[in-house]
Amino acid sequence: MTAGYAAAAAADLFDRAASFLTCLIDSLSRPEALLLPHERVEEDAENGARELARLLLQGHFDLRARREEAELAALATGGRAQLAAGRTRLEKGHRRQLATVVGPVTVTRCALRAPGLPNRYPADQVLGLPRERHSLGLRRLVVLEAVRGSYDHALEAIERRCGARAVGKRQAEQLVRAAAVDIAAFYATRTPDPAASTTLLVLSVDGKGIVMRPGHLREATRKAAERATRTFRTRLSAGEKTCRKRMATLAVVHDADPAVRRPHDIIAPPGGRTTHRTPRKGPKARAKWLTASVQHDADQVIAAAFDEAQARDPQHRRCWVVLVDGAAHQLELIHAEAARRGVTIHVVLDIVHVIEKLWAASRCFHTATDPDAETWVGTQAARILAGDASGSVTGIRTQADRLGLSADQRAAADRACRYLENNAAHLHYDQALQAGWPIASSIVEGAARHLVADRLDITGSRWTVPGAEAVLTLRALISNGDFPQYWTFHTRRERERLYLRPDQHNNELPA
Repeated sequence: MTAGYAAAAAADLFDRAASFLTCLIDSLSRPEALLLPHERVEEDAENGARELARLLLQGHFDLRARREEAELAALATGGRAQLAAGRTRLEKGHRRQLATVVGPVTVTRCALRAPGLPNRYPADQVLGLPRERHSLGLRRLVVLEAVRGSYDHALEAIERRCGARAVGKRQAEQLVRAAAVDIAAFYATRTPDPAASTTLLVLSVDGKGIVMRPGHLREATRKAAERATRTFRTRLSAGEKTCRKRMATLAVVHDADPAVRRPHDIIAPPGGRTTHRTPRKGPKARAKWLTASVQHDADQVIAAAFDEAQARDPQHRRCWVVLVDGAAHQLELIHAEAARRGVTIHVVLDIVHVIEKLWAASRCFHTATDPDAETWVGTQAARILAGDASGSVTGIRTQADRLGLSADQRAAADRACRYLENNAAHLHYDQALQAGWPIASSIVEGAARHLVADRLDITGSRWTVPGAEAVLTLRALISNGDFPQYWTFHTRRERERLYLRPDQHNNELPA
C-alpha cells in the first residue's frame, strides 16, 4: 500500500471519529457547559472518550478490510489457492461482530471459498480473533472482575467500564472457564529461580469445603446426603451436616532462611514478657507459590506441590519441611509422595492447631472468663515447645483424674491428648526451633481463606465443578503474581488452537 493510498483511506475511514471529536470539543466548550458541575463534565468527557475510542477502533478495522480486499483481489488464482489451501473464490463483505472494552465494533473481511470446503478468513488469523464474539481485552477484564467478586458484581463493574452490558452472566462464566484451560501447561514451562542449599524448602497443605450443586458432589458425599436423616425440617440439630460441600485441596510451597528460636519466643512465659529481650522472629516466607483444586483429589494437588519443590531443588540438597494440621489422609499422601521421589522430609505439626486444642481442653479446668485459663494454656504450650509433649499429655490426664471429672466434663481434654498422641512423631518442636524451621502453617491457612472463603464461599453461592475449579485456579495464579505472563501464554495458545493447522478455520459463515 502506497503512502498516498494509506493517507486517503485513513482520511475517509476515520472521518466519523474526527467529526465526533470535533462535536465533543464543541459540546464541552459551549457556554452552558461552563455552568455544569465538575462531575457532570467529567462523566460527559469519559463517555465521549469511550465512544471516540470505539470509532477509532472501528476505523482501524475498516481500513484493514479495505487493504485486504485490494491485496486479495490483486492475487492470481494460484496465489489464493496457496494462501487458503486450494480455495480460490473471493467473496468480500463478510462481517462479524466483536464486543470490546470500548464497545461493539464490526469486523469486515474477505472469505476465500471452494466447493465442499468451509470458508477461510485470512484476516481472522492476522488479527488473532477469538472464536467467541468477545475480544481478548474484554475477556481479560471479565476474568479479573469475576475472580474478584460475585458474577453480578463483576457484570456491574464491566458495565461501568465499558459503558454498556457487554457480556451476560452465563457468557462470563463460560469465558472464565475458558481462560483457565492453560494454567497447568503454563506452570509446566516455568523454571523457578535457584536458591542456596541452606535455604529451607517449605510445603504445607490444607483443605477447604465448597458448597456445590447436587450433581457435582463427590460420590461419597452424595450418598451421605441421600442417607442423611434430619431431626428438624428447617434447621440442623447438633452433629448434623448438610453434606453439600466438596473438599478443595490447597498447597503452598515457599522458600525461607532458617531462624533459630526458643519456646518463649513463641509463647510468653507466665506473668508476661519483660522488656529485657525482644522475641526473635520466625522464618520469613518468600517466593510463595500456591496451587489448589476442587476437581482433582488431594493426591494430585500434593503431587503438584512436590513437583514445584522438585523443580526448586532437583538434587534434594535443601532441607524440606512439611507443615501439616494432623489430617491422617493428607499425611499418608505426603509420605507416599516423598517416598516415591526418594526425598527426606521433616514433618511438623502446625503449632496453632495444637494451641487451639489446648484452649478447648482448658475449658475442662477453667471457666471461659477465668484469666488462669491463659496461664494454663501457656504452660502446656511451652512444655510441648520444649519437646515434652508426652509429659503434657500425662499432666492433663492426671489433672482430670484428680478433679474427678466425668467423661463428658473431660471430653475436650481427652481429645487434645489423643490429638497429641496421634501426632507424636511430628511434635519435636525443640528440634525444629533449634534448626530454625517454621512451625505454623499460617500461610496455607491464609491461602484457604483468600482463595476459597473470600470468593467461593459467598453467601448463596452454589458451584459446579468446572466453574469452581476455574475460579479457584485463576485466583491462585493471580496470588502467585503470574497473571500477566499467563495471559500472554494463554492468548498465544488460543491462536495456536484456532489457526495452527491448515484445516482449521474460525467463524464459518454460510454462503
